[in-house]
Amino acid sequence: MENKKFDLFMGTCVIESEQMCMDVCGSLLEMLKPVMDQVNFSYKGSFDKANRSSISSFRGPGLEKGLQILEKVKKEYGVQLITDFHTADQADTVASVVDTIQIPAFLCRQTDMILAGAQACKKHDAQLKIKKGQFLSPEETGNIVTKAEEFLSKDKILLTERGTSFGYNNLVVDMASFQIMKSFGVRAIHDATHCVQRPGGLGTATGGKREQILTLAQAAVAAGADGIFMEVHPNPNEAKSDAATSLPLDKAGAIIERLLKIRKAVTE
Repeated sequence: MENKKFDLFMGTCVIESEQMCMDVCGSLLEMLKPVMDQVNFSYKGSFDKANRSSISSFRGPGLEKGLQILEKVKKEYGVQLITDFHTADQADTVASVVDTIQIPAFLCRQTDMILAGAQACKKHDAQLKIKKGQFLSPEETGNIVTKAEEFLSKDKILLTERGTSFGYNNLVVDMASFQIMKSFGVRAIHDATHCVQRPGGLGTATGGKREQILTLAQAAVAAGADGIFMEVHPNPNEAKSDAATSLPLDKAGAIIERLLKIRKAVTE
């Protein structure tokens, strides 16, 4: 049986306020109490959403203020943290605060980003999580791993499935990708909420099919995903980013418990 804990990255898409981060993290920890011995939990919040559809869309508090807020969450709750970085020169600063730094999907092939992220993670004993681009086959992620290995061991590298472009404004998930990405000796994570996006589907915003989150997440865990990345919100329809795909916060605990039961069934 698989004895490693299930990686769990959860929080809001973008940091909307310090109070919301505190409230959401506290709520998640309360919900996850029954299963905390089975998971490696990290709280997630983005300080900048650099690729919003519209110039007028909310992007976040920025690097300095965003990291200050995340530090306060860590101090209050003692949790691990994950956030994105968007330029190579941000990597060291971000890795000095959070435990896992993430390369967005559109930047996954940028060698300077990967090397800067890997070097920063080595310096600060952090993990590097890289989202597989919507344009990339799972087989090609082996090249990403090789780049990151210039500075990091494979146990510090994670790959993430977040869907593949299927025509215009649509994504599909290839469940075989988890086995393929894991074959490179790294953990493979399922991005449960971004996988159900409809990119640009609302014209000036990204749409999505929130009702498909559980279905695809269950399939991903059954297919061997080592963890789940999932964005939640107290009032998803009012979220300042990814409103169409954020999971209602009050449903998170039950869904994770269900996914862990599936994981147990397929790993025994």
